[in-house]
Amino acid sequence: MASVSFKELSKRYGTVEALRSVSLTVNEGELVGLIGPDGAGKTTLMRILASLLLPDNGEARVAGFDVRGDYKEVRKRIGYMPGRFSLYPDLTVEESVTFFASLYGTSLAEGYSLVSDIYEQLAPFAHRRAGKLSGGMKQKLALCCALIHRPEVLLLDEPTTGIDAVSRAELWDMLDRVRGEGITILVSTPYMDEASRCDRIALMDHGRILLCNTPEAVATGYPVALWAIRSAQMHRLLSDVRRYTLCRTAFSFGRDIHATFAEGFVAEDLHNYLKERGHTEVQILHALPSVEDRFIQIGEAAGAQ
Repeated sequence: MASVSFKELSKRYGTVEALRSVSLTVNEGELVGLIGPDGAGKTTLMRILASLLLPDNGEARVAGFDVRGDYKEVRKRIGYMPGRFSLYPDLTVEESVTFFASLYGTSLAEGYSLVSDIYEQLAPFAHRRAGKLSGGMKQKLALCCALIHRPEVLLLDEPTTGIDAVSRAELWDMLDRVRGEGITILVSTPYMDEASRCDRIALMDHGRILLCNTPEAVATGYPVALWAIRSAQMHRLLSDVRRYTLCRTAFSFGRDIHATFAEGFVAEDLHNYLKERGHTEVQILHALPSVEDRFIQIGEAAGAQ
C-alpha cells in the first residue's frame, strides 16, 4: 500500500518554479530519500506533504488522506521534522518531549517504546534547555518529538545538515530502527553518501525528480565507461583533462578526477597527453560509478533537453 503519493505537483514562487510536475509513490514501511542540492525543491515538497503549504497544481495523499481537504487527518498521522531547529529553545529536553506528547493526547511513558534509544541518549541532558544543546543533540530531540506519538509517516527535511559525522551516522541508525517498526519515512538530504541508507532514492534538481530507484540501480545505470584520473599536479589536472580532445565530462571527485570520453578513447593516449603537459605520477583507471556520478550525468542530460 502507498503511504505517500503525489502526482503532477507544481509550486511557483513568483518567477521561480520550485516544483515542476513531480510524481512519486512511497510504499508502506519504506525509507525513501529525496537527494539533491539546495534549491532542488526538497523543502517545498516536504512542506506540501506536511500540509503546511498548498501546491499550485497536482494532488498529494499522505497516510491515505488528501493534503488539501483532509489536512487535519494528515497532521494527526505524520511526524514532521523541518530543516531548521524549530522547538522552543527555553523548554528543557524533558519539557519538550512532554509538551509534544500532550499535543497528540499521549505521554512520554506511552510513546517510550518507540523513542527509547533516542531518549536514553538525551536523558543526561533532561533538564538542559533545548537551545543550549549541541547540533547533534538538537536533531535527536527534534526526532524524538516527531516520533513520540508513533506516526504512520515520518517526514524529515535535511535532518543531518550541519551536524558532525558521528551524529549523522547515529541518526541514520535510529531511522533504521524506526523503519523496523513499520513507519514509512521520507527524508531529504543534500549528502549523496547517505543514499545507501535508503530503500530507494529520488534524485531531485531544479524542481524535478530526475530518477527514482534503488541506490544500487541508480549507480549501475551509468551509461558509459567512467575513468578515475590522478597525478602529482592535481591543482591543474582538471583543466588539462577538460582540454583533451575526446573529453566529454570531467569533475573533481575526492582525490581523483572522474571523467568520460568520446568513442575512440585510449587511456595510453591520455597518459601521453598529460605527460607532455608536465604531469607526473599519472594514474588512469576504470572507476565504479557512484550515486553522485549518476546525479551529475542525468542532470546534464536533463539540462540538455
